[in-house]
Amino acid sequence: MTRDELIAGTRQLVDEGDRLRANPSLPSLQMWLKRSDDLLATAWGSMDRYHLAWLMVGKPKGIVRGRPMTSDEEAAYVREVAEQKTAALRMSLDAVERQGMPFVGESGGVGPGLDRERPETATTPDRAPDRAGLPADPALTERLAEARRQAEAHLDHDAPRAPRPEKMQR
Repeated sequence: MTRDELIAGTRQLVDEGDRLRANPSLPSLQMWLKRSDDLLATAWGSMDRYHLAWLMVGKPKGIVRGRPMTSDEEAAYVREVAEQKTAALRMSLDAVERQGMPFVGESGGVGPGLDRERPETATTPDRAPDRAGLPADPALTERLAEARRQAEAHLDHDAPRAPRPEKMQR
């Protein structure tokens, strides 16, 4: 999968998620979830339960147990799950499109800021503030160097301070 294919596929799934929220349908949701899971797994790797729980995808607040859902409950469920998964897809799109993050399934394409053939479209990927290419400010440079010197003086803070008595060793 190329970067351009991932971007196009993710945009399409985001649009479909928005349509699902406007016109909820459980069978459509199930198909859309399968397609979006496949796309995300190809790009970022499979997601285990921990990742899904962290994203809160498919964990509606007012889940119905022990009986069939009414049509209103089903519509609310579809809207909530579609909203959650669409948010995850938007994060993925931002990561690949704006931030230029490499992804597992990448087999070509060029991330932002790297297209030498089309320099007019190049953008700078997100970087730490001290590497963002900001104009050098002598005062800021000196303050940063001082902060680094102070931090270096405290590198041993996680080292053991005193020997532990044998009774406490377990």
